[in-house]
Amino acid sequence: MISRRQLLRQSLALGVLPIAAVGGSRFNLANLSQATTTTKPSLDVFRRASCGCCGDWVQHMQEAGFTVNETVTEELDAIKQQYGVTEELASCHTAIADGYVIEGHVPAEDVQRLLAEKPDVTGIAAPGMPIGSPGMEMGDEREPYAVLSFKGETIALFAEH
Repeated sequence: MISRRQLLRQSLALGVLPIAAVGGSRFNLANLSQATTTTKPSLDVFRRASCGCCGDWVQHMQEAGFTVNETVTEELDAIKQQYGVTEELASCHTAIADGYVIEGHVPAEDVQRLLAEKPDVTGIAAPGMPIGSPGMEMGDEREPYAVLSFKGETIALFAEH
């Protein structure tokens, strides 16, 4: 006779979940808690201690469901160079998510789209510090800005805001 634990393991391996009574006992969905747990997307953010707008962007990302690991450093130029962020793409902070570079005040929905679509790019950037972008809010003032994708010397429009 097969135990419920063995049945669960075999069912999970086959992609089949028993929902009817098994051996006189009901299947307990609580046993699946580890198998069905989802993880939050994670960001590694590099920023200067003196930059308040970077902290506001980090808060925006946390509110959108990201887990953020911050590294405060004065070596941002070296980090940008390491990750292929050119001067024309640069902003005040650089983040890494699932191997992608996120440069500057990119909205959370653009990062979520990047991670969902997984395009063949190095990353996305909101060059400069556009007023009205996440972390750069100034009341009702907003300026239009673009989020660009990049890979090597190829730069393309990813989103407009």
